[in-house]
Amino acid sequence: MTYTLAMALHPKIEIKKDGVAEVAMTDARAALTSLIREVSWGQRPGAFTERGKRVAMVVPTEFYERAVRDRAIIDELHRRTETPGVGATSYDVTKSRTIREAIHQAALTVDD
Repeated sequence: MTYTLAMALHPKIEIKKDGVAEVAMTDARAALTSLIREVSWGQRPGAFTERGKRVAMVVPTEFYERAVRDRAIIDELHRRTETPGVGATSYDVTKSRTIREAIHQAALTVDD
């Protein structure tokens, strides 16, 4: 386990093997400031847990902003793969199918 400033401030925060700073919901009120500082200054995600299961995440601002941007890019790619309408060229159909297949392969790679 890695020793961090947050652990010195509040002993209820535990850094897990995957680098996430966890605190149980029963200790959340007392540890909230320390957890937010760990997330902000340590640039690591934080998690609230119930019965050992993560139920909510706290992430650094930069992580959130990148996730929102990445989601917008993925949504745009999905929009571009919609079935081309009347008058679409064979190039449009091929491009749509290629993007759709690339998204599918990327999802399979990430899910493995």
